[in-house]
Amino acid sequence: MDAALARAWVTGIASAVRDRADELTQLDAAIGDGDHGVNLRRGFDAVVAALESAETPAAGDVLVKTGTTLVSKVGGASGPLYGSAFRAMGKALQQESSVAQALEAALEAVQKLGKAVPGDKTMVDALAPAVEAYSAAPGDEAAAARAAAAAAADGMRATVPLQARKGRASYLGERSIGHQDPGATSTALIFEALAAVTGPDPGR
Repeated sequence: MDAALARAWVTGIASAVRDRADELTQLDAAIGDGDHGVNLRRGFDAVVAALESAETPAAGDVLVKTGTTLVSKVGGASGPLYGSAFRAMGKALQQESSVAQALEAALEAVQKLGKAVPGDKTMVDALAPAVEAYSAAPGDEAAAARAAAAAAADGMRATVPLQARKGRASYLGERSIGHQDPGATSTALIFEALAAVTGPDPGR
């Protein structure tokens, strides 16, 4: 991943979040604070603005700047979680790690901060299978990104029947069952954006 691809990815995420901010907010209104879409839209708009004026010669620099901006601009749990994820990815890439290793670092950072595991009905339910799929995918980065996006989407949908065990949704107990997790949904958007900028599916 080079700086141009990293910038395109982050710009794609910002666009997707703007387009679906209302959906994310509605999902969060059902089991959370109702501000997930608003917060993420504000955060990624700030990221795009920050990257326009920042010197980011490498992909790692782009993602570290993205993470730092998200931490400072996004409220609630989303800012620290997504900010930590992007900073971890960026730092890994700065140390010449592969994209797969960078994604693994992001997952580790999120789990260290949020203490969540798959099945807790959080962003980890989309992030963990996406990271695993990316690492396991044969072929090039485009194929790996598509595999990760598909796994993230599956993980997102799989949160619907779960009872939340972490975050504000966990306060609802059984009432959290039947709702798609907003964090898993935004995580799926992030991997969907990665697949979109990495390359088209040659089978389509």
